[in-house]
Amino acid sequence: MPVAVYVLGLSVFALGTSEFMLSGLLPPIAEDMGVTIPQAGLLISAFAIGMVVGAPLLAVATLRLPRRTTLISLIGLFGLGQVAGALAPSYELLFASRVVSALACAGFWAVGAAVAIAMVRQDQRARAMAVMIGGLSIANVLGVPLGAFLGEHLGWRSAFWAVGAASAIALAGILALVPRIPLPAERPGLRRELRIYRDRQVWLSIGITALAAGGVFCAFSYLSPLLTDVAGLDSGWVPWVLVLFGLGALAGTTAGGRHADAHLFGVMLWGITASTAFLVALALLAPVAAAAVALSFLIGFSTFFTAPALNARMFNVAGAAPTLAGATTTAAFNLGNTGGPWLGGAVIDTGHGFAATAWAGAAMTVTAIALTLIALRLDRRTPPRPTRVITSSTAVGRPERASADGSPAAGRSAAPLQDVTAERTTGSTP
Repeated sequence: MPVAVYVLGLSVFALGTSEFMLSGLLPPIAEDMGVTIPQAGLLISAFAIGMVVGAPLLAVATLRLPRRTTLISLIGLFGLGQVAGALAPSYELLFASRVVSALACAGFWAVGAAVAIAMVRQDQRARAMAVMIGGLSIANVLGVPLGAFLGEHLGWRSAFWAVGAASAIALAGILALVPRIPLPAERPGLRRELRIYRDRQVWLSIGITALAAGGVFCAFSYLSPLLTDVAGLDSGWVPWVLVLFGLGALAGTTAGGRHADAHLFGVMLWGITASTAFLVALALLAPVAAAAVALSFLIGFSTFFTAPALNARMFNVAGAAPTLAGATTTAAFNLGNTGGPWLGGAVIDTGHGFAATAWAGAAMTVTAIALTLIALRLDRRTPPRPTRVITSSTAVGRPERASADGSPAAGRSAAPLQDVTAERTTGSTP
């Protein structure tokens, strides 16, 4: 495995840490900026909005640009966004820095996976993707809690400086180790790919993904004040609870990835149902510190248990449009990451307290379950038809074409990808 692939994994570690670290920094940011905690929570939504907008746009816009140059530009812009956030004198400028950083993050995801695949042999593509996406998992286990630790002891701005430093190291690695990658020989037909949005199953998949993610992040975004103000834990516990959430996410990703291919709808239904049950339990048991800590791990597990299936489902229904299928999944996840914190903040503003964010999140996941059942019913009614399913680093039936157009780079997967190439139908059973 080329060292450059690990450099891309380091880059993803920096991106993922910046995306999720604010969940442990909201109280000090709110105090320093003179805003409420729900207003500070909108900074999480700002990053998600940038990802929603940036993922599909930059996936398309960068197709004809030199990939190495694009990576250098995007990681550089991302690092500058972290510096701007660390120096931001006002809430408005901090908000703007989050949007800029998110756009750069989305663009990097749109290009980085294609570069990783292009640097290795065909039989190493899944491993290359696993290394790159592993950076996101490690960010949840290590980077996010470390950001909360730095925020607790050195101030919240130190966490932004740390991510900026990691971005600078990643930039140096890309400059030194990532080779020039040939441009794809054929540009995908965007008009043809846009036709996927005529399919109601695509829109159902978007809704399921957004609601499943949003329900969890409705509560997770305010986990820090919930642990300190409701559960009564000292703020020093917050980084360790975030470590537990990350470990749960890592375990859930592994377990979900093993079963999603054979039981796609089953993984979706069981995972989202489990998230609903854990959120309800958190709402009821938030004052009990031990329960709040244990449920943080379980929510992390159930959330990421469903992620491989949610990614695969989008490629099942939109596999004929590889450029936009993955980018649409990324946008859907971040629609949830935008709406969830907003809804949680609205609940807090009405005076219902931090624990009520778990009730609101459960309402979102219940809606996701309903949409999943509708999608399953429609799927069973539709006669099976051959389709090009992409659940890994290769595209079914035409692996070389997938490598050329860089389809896996269009979106993000929450699980290490498996090297699976098989002709499949759209019908799936739990």
